[in-house]
Amino acid sequence: MPASTSAAAPKPPAVPTDIVEIEKCLTRIAYLAGRARQHEYLMAMAGLSLDRAAVAILRRLAETEPMRPGVLAGLLAVEASHVTRQVQQLERAGHVVLAADPHDRRARRIELTEAGRAAADRIRDASRVGMRMALADWSDEDLRQLAALFHRMVDDFVTHA
Repeated sequence: MPASTSAAAPKPPAVPTDIVEIEKCLTRIAYLAGRARQHEYLMAMAGLSLDRAAVAILRRLAETEPMRPGVLAGLLAVEASHVTRQVQQLERAGHVVLAADPHDRRARRIELTEAGRAAADRIRDASRVGMRMALADWSDEDLRQLAALFHRMVDDFVTHA
């Protein structure tokens, strides 16, 4: 038999048990947060009718300054065409406007309207009600620690992405 020309892939290093458990929990959280039923419940509580992608865009815009569609696509890790379609839907609904970029008048930036900011606030508030209910039995110190650790984890993910 001829010798194989491809070497076996190196075995990845062992992953600590805590990392495995954190990854499992994050996967469960992502699943629970991304379920269609959860989204429908959130929209009902907020009194809105938006799809998940539009909600992600509204929430992101509410946290930042107006930005170009390409920048937003990068932050959301989606294709620019995806953002363009969603922005058109949000624009028709009166939640965003496209305005000239003051640094480059040829470029456009997405800006929340007052209705868009109010919708983002209602979504955020509805989301927090569910979180408050789920964490009602946690102590103030446990909540502070969890928030600090989540911020640290997200910052490290961004740094190493």
